[in-house]
Amino acid sequence: MTFLHQTVLLPSPLLGLFLPSSLHRLSQFFSYSLPFVFFTHPLFQSKHTEWRERKMMGVEGSTEFTSPPVHHHRVLLISAGASHSVALLSGNVVCSWGRGEDGQLGHGDAEDRLSPTQLSRLDGHQIASVTCGADHTTAYSDLTSEVYSWGWGDFGRLGHGNSSDLFIPQPIKALHSLKIRQIACGDSHCLAVTMDGEVQSWGRNQNGQLGLGTMEDALVPHKIQAFQGIPIKMVAAGAEHTAAITEDGELYGWGWGRYGNLGLGDRNDRLVPEKVSLANEEKMVIVACGWRHTISVSSSGGLYSYGWSKYGQLGHGDFEDHLTPHKLEALKESSITQISGGWRHTMAVTSDGKLYGWGWNKFGQVGVGDNADHCSPAQLKFPRDQKVVQIACGWRHTLAVTDQQNVFSWGRGTNGQLGHGESIDRNLPKLIEALSADGSGGQQLPSSLVDPSSGKTWVSPSDRYAVVPGEAVSSMLLVFHCLRGCQ
Repeated sequence: MTFLHQTVLLPSPLLGLFLPSSLHRLSQFFSYSLPFVFFTHPLFQSKHTEWRERKMMGVEGSTEFTSPPVHHHRVLLISAGASHSVALLSGNVVCSWGRGEDGQLGHGDAEDRLSPTQLSRLDGHQIASVTCGADHTTAYSDLTSEVYSWGWGDFGRLGHGNSSDLFIPQPIKALHSLKIRQIACGDSHCLAVTMDGEVQSWGRNQNGQLGLGTMEDALVPHKIQAFQGIPIKMVAAGAEHTAAITEDGELYGWGWGRYGNLGLGDRNDRLVPEKVSLANEEKMVIVACGWRHTISVSSSGGLYSYGWSKYGQLGHGDFEDHLTPHKLEALKESSITQISGGWRHTMAVTSDGKLYGWGWNKFGQVGVGDNADHCSPAQLKFPRDQKVVQIACGWRHTLAVTDQQNVFSWGRGTNGQLGHGESIDRNLPKLIEALSADGSGGQQLPSSLVDPSSGKTWVSPSDRYAVVPGEAVSSMLLVFHCLRGCQ
């Protein structure tokens, strides 16, 4: 996540086992010696997405259906939010699961889903990427050049000109027809990088995380003027800070800087992007944000981290904040190809498919079989020594895809975000059978459709909240905010 799933991948030949050849176009983004690059947030040029709608909350006569059996679906892309998860599969399938209270699953209701559930709202739109924010989700269509968003709408994070929640995907009009390279979502703000290297940002901006030179929220996308003439390769979004890498490998930071998470050597906020000084003039090729920390990878495969480290999430063997990028000595002999930052934990994949995790581990999100925090990288183990080819961190849970087309999850499972059909925490990777070759492989994903014979229509969120017995809309909203703050 972004922070909430700010996963980035530098695939080895392992990925050729299951990714479509069209993904190789993303190799054009980079000029260093690694074979090719693609991101989890940046766009996969997949031509395969099919959505299946879930039943509507409060609609009598709705019936839950199971989609007809199909051939094995390969997982092309995973993304994790605060307490929900999304996957893009081959065969025209997008699915989501976990917490749905704010509509972030896109099924038209506020229900949680304990296992991957197919969506239907974007049938035929050729979705190329899906990206989770904390409690909202975005998707980009290759066919229509539309960015869609849904979920919790406070502070304008959905980009529709208001702060309303959305329970189904809606196109962001301000981004219509733009060719998008990458989307990054933080807690309450989003950014999109165009194929021309321009950056649009929107949402909450109380610490300048939008990079627009103000602290006013933006209800619709605005171009970051500070990058005029500076082509951007990728961006990463934390809770209240943002990072970016230019086509020339330069690193920038802006927004909330209290813990040194901007990498600028102090604890001050920045309202516009500012260049980070790098030792030995290293060129950066990947950047990811956690809640209040930042991780980057150099062209030589070295891993750097900076910012908040109260839980060891920087991986330097201590719990001290770092105000500038510091190389991770524990992995200096490895070439890092993928990184992802969670709320207070970090994951990294090496060129030979090994997965390491460190940081906050209260719910087992590091995945090494215990619940103790780790201030240094710890290696995870998978059955049959499977190699990891994708990784995604949520707030308190983690997802991974292996070279054998299996998907694993671990960490917090309260809302079903692990996809195991239950609400149990796991401190070791567990197979998501519905999405894995060793399981059902997506052959029969559940899909909720409104029964045409019911003659019922969807109830709007405002109407639904208003009819809760003994509750006023305002008090209900206060409860929702309190619950988020107490998680």
